[in-house]
Amino acid sequence: MNALSIVHGIPLSEEPGLGALTICGYLKDVTSRYAEREAVVLHTAEGVERWSYADLWERSVEAARALLAAGVGKDSRVGVLMSNRPEFLAAVFGVALAGGVAVPLSTFSTAPELEYLLQVSGVSMLLFEPQILKTDFAGSLTELEPGIRTAKSGSLATQRFPYLRRLITVGAKVRGGALETWSEFLTYARAVPRELVVAAAATVQPSDAGMLFFSSGTTSKPKGIFSAHRAVAIQLWRWRRIYDHVEGDIRCWPANGFFWSGVFAMAIGITFSYGGSLVLQPTFAPEEALRLMQAERVNLPLAWPHQWSRLAQAPNWNQVDLSSVRFIERTSALARHPTIHSDWREPKAYGVTETFTINVAYPASTPAQIVGESYGQPLPGNTLKVVDPLTGAVLPRGQRGEIAVKGPTLMRGYVGVPLDETLDEEGFFHTGDGGYVNEAGWLFWEGRLTDIIKTGGANVSPVEVDLVLNTCPGIKMGQTVGVPHETMGELVVACAVTHEGAALDEASVREFLKQRLAGYKVPRRVLFFREDELSMTGSAKVKAGALRELVAGRLNAEDQFPQNRG
Repeated sequence: MNALSIVHGIPLSEEPGLGALTICGYLKDVTSRYAEREAVVLHTAEGVERWSYADLWERSVEAARALLAAGVGKDSRVGVLMSNRPEFLAAVFGVALAGGVAVPLSTFSTAPELEYLLQVSGVSMLLFEPQILKTDFAGSLTELEPGIRTAKSGSLATQRFPYLRRLITVGAKVRGGALETWSEFLTYARAVPRELVVAAAATVQPSDAGMLFFSSGTTSKPKGIFSAHRAVAIQLWRWRRIYDHVEGDIRCWPANGFFWSGVFAMAIGITFSYGGSLVLQPTFAPEEALRLMQAERVNLPLAWPHQWSRLAQAPNWNQVDLSSVRFIERTSALARHPTIHSDWREPKAYGVTETFTINVAYPASTPAQIVGESYGQPLPGNTLKVVDPLTGAVLPRGQRGEIAVKGPTLMRGYVGVPLDETLDEEGFFHTGDGGYVNEAGWLFWEGRLTDIIKTGGANVSPVEVDLVLNTCPGIKMGQTVGVPHETMGELVVACAVTHEGAALDEASVREFLKQRLAGYKVPRRVLFFREDELSMTGSAKVKAGALRELVAGRLNAEDQFPQNRG
C-alpha cells in the first residue's frame, strides 16, 4: 500500500543560517554585519543615490523616531504606497522598529481599490507617492475624501476612513491641508530620542504581527493577510541558503514592486542576507532596465517571464553589455542575450501569501536528475499534505488532490476573519491549489484546482503546458485554458501573443508542443491574440476567467463563421 501524501520538513531548530526572528532584529543583524557595504542604489534625473547598510539603519531609525512622534505605537498599522525606492525600505523597517505593522499597498490600485484597501486595513497613516506613472494617488485620495485639502495634519479621520490621521507624501512636492511631505514628516524625529526606538524595538516579539500584505484578488476582492515577525524574518534569512551564492557578490535588480510579498521576501532576502546591493528601478521600463543592469553590473535580475520577453524586444537589446549577469535561468529569454553565458538552474519553490511566500523549495545547487519537474520538499518546520478536496482525507502518494500546509510562517489570519474559520481541525491551511507528492516526498504543483483541465478523462495542468508554450520561439506570452466541450468535457486551448514579426501559425506551435508534451496534453487549438485584447491583473498576469470567455467567444464565432477557422 502506498504511503500517505503527508510530508514533514526538518525541525525549524535545525535550519542553518537563521538569525534574529523579528524584522527589526533582522535589520539590525544585516546592517551591523555589512555596515560599510552598499545596500541600495537608485538612479534618478538628479543623479545616483546610494545608501550603505549603515545609511539604511540610520534612515530606518529616523523614520521610526518620526513615526513614534506622530503617535504610531504597538500594533499600529501604517500604509506604504510607493514604488521601489529607498524610502520604501526606510518606511517598512521604520514601522517595524516602532513596533507597528507595515501595510504595503499595490501601486496598481484604482481609486475604488485604494478606498477598499484603506478601509479594510484600518491604517492610521499613509506614506505614499502622490503620482506613479499615470496614476494620480493624491488626486484619488482628494476625490475620495475632499476634506484632505482643508483638514489639519493629524485630524483627518472621517466616517469613510475613521482611523486615518496622517498622509505623508514621498517624492513629488505635493502639500496642503492634511498632506505633509516626507522631509516635513522626518522633522518630527527630533522630538524622540534614539533610545526610545531601541526600547520600542526591544518589545517586539517574533509572534507579533509584523506585516499586512494583500492577496492579488484575481477572483474576488483582495484579502488582507497578517504575517508575524517570525514569518517574515525566517523567509528573509532562508533565501540566502536557497540561492547558495558567494557572500557579498549579489547585485540584484527586481522588476516588480515590493508590495508583492514574494518580491519583498525574495529580492530583499537574497540581497540583504548576503550583504549585496539592491539596484532599484521604481517602475519597470525595458530599455531603461537594460541600461541600468549594464551600468550597475547586475548579476541577479528578478522578473516575470513576460518581462524577460519585453527586455528582449527593447530597442537597445543588442547595444548593452550584460556579461555581469550570472544568476539567470538558462531557458529564459534574457539568457539568450549575446553577452550572457549561463548554464545556471534557478531554484524552484511553491508558496502562497498565507505562508508569507514559500513553504516548499529546493536550492539552486540541487541536481536536475533529483528534482525533475517538482517544486521541492517542505522547508524546515513545515508539514504538507495532499487531500481529497471534498472529504479532506489524506490521499496516497501519487494521487492528485488539494495541497494543504502548516508551519512557522503560516499567517496569523485574514483581516476580519477568525483563524479557526480558515484552518482545518489539525491547523492546516487548504490552499486551493492542486498537485501530488511522489514516493520520495517531492511536491508536484499543478496550479489552481479550478484551473485543472479535465479533457477526455485525463487531467491536464495548464501550468505544465505553459512552461513549454512560453519557450516556443516567437511567443511573447502564452497561457493555456480549458473551455467546455460536448464530447471531451473540456477542450485544451493555448492562447498566445507573438513577438512583432514572428511567423507562427497554429500548426507550427502544436508541432513544437507535440515534441515536448504527452499527446493528451497538447492543446487541440492554438489561438493568437493581441496583447491589448487580454485582461490583466495588477501583477501583470492574464485573468484566466476573462481569457476563457474570450476563447469561448472566438471559438463560437468560428462555428458560426467557418471561413474564420485557422
